[in-house]
Order: sequence, then C-alpha cells, then structure tokens
Amino acid sequence: MNRRALSRRQLGWLAGAAVLLAAGSAWGGTYLNRAVVLLTGALREASYLRARIADRELAGMVHRLAEARLAAATAMTVPKEVALAHPHLLLVLECYEQASEAAMRGEAERFTTYFQRAQDEERTFRAVLKSNGWLLPDSP
Repeated sequence: MNRRALSRRQLGWLAGAAVLLAAGSAWGGTYLNRAVVLLTGALREASYLRARIADRELAGMVHRLAEARLAAATAMTVPKEVALAHPHLLLVLECYEQASEAAMRGEAERFTTYFQRAQDEERTFRAVLKSNGWLLPDSP
C-alpha cells in the first residue's frame, strides 16, 4: 500500500509539473501573438504612410493609432519568459510613433530615420526572443 501511495504522489508531481510547463508556453505564446499583431499593424501603417508622406491628415491618424498601440504594449502583461525582449518591442513601437509624428510635421527625413530605427529595433527584439528560445508566429 505504501508503494502504491508513493506512485500516486509521483504521478501527481509529474502532472503538476506538466501543467506548469504548459502554462509557461501558453503565456509566452499569447504574448507572442499580441506582439505580432502590434508589430504587423505598426509596420503596415508606417509603410503605407511612407508612400504618402505628404498626407498630413493620414499622418495624424497613423500617429493616433501608433500612440494607442504603444499604450497597449506598455499595459501588456509580460511573462517572465520574454521579459528581456519586451523593452525592445516598446522601442519598436515608440520609433513608429515618432516616425508618424515627424510625418505630421512634414519632416520626411526624420520620418525615414525613425522608420529605419523601428525596423532595426524589431530585428533586435526578434534576436532577443530567439536567444531565449522563442520565435514570433507568422503574421496574420
């Protein structure tokens, strides 16, 4: 009987460990899904704006969207598995916000500078994720 109780106890520990491991993957996964949505939207809008840099009304709308996107990323729950990468996500989104602000002011060169910084920082974000064993899912 004691041997059987020990076996059940071990089974319980194994089941608990499996749940915790799955929960960590789920947390990391949902963060990555949210990050892809934020990054995809930011790049799409900034690229569209880049081709229409003289349209200040469009720039104003893209800027408001970029601010909202940055605020959403700032308020996100960040699992510890990806905590080192999150500041880079915030920097990407901040650069896109700065780029759209420059476009609102008619500063095409400044727009281009921040647009490029955003892309560079996204590469850093992806590299930090990869070094910790995480990859972003495909874009929607």
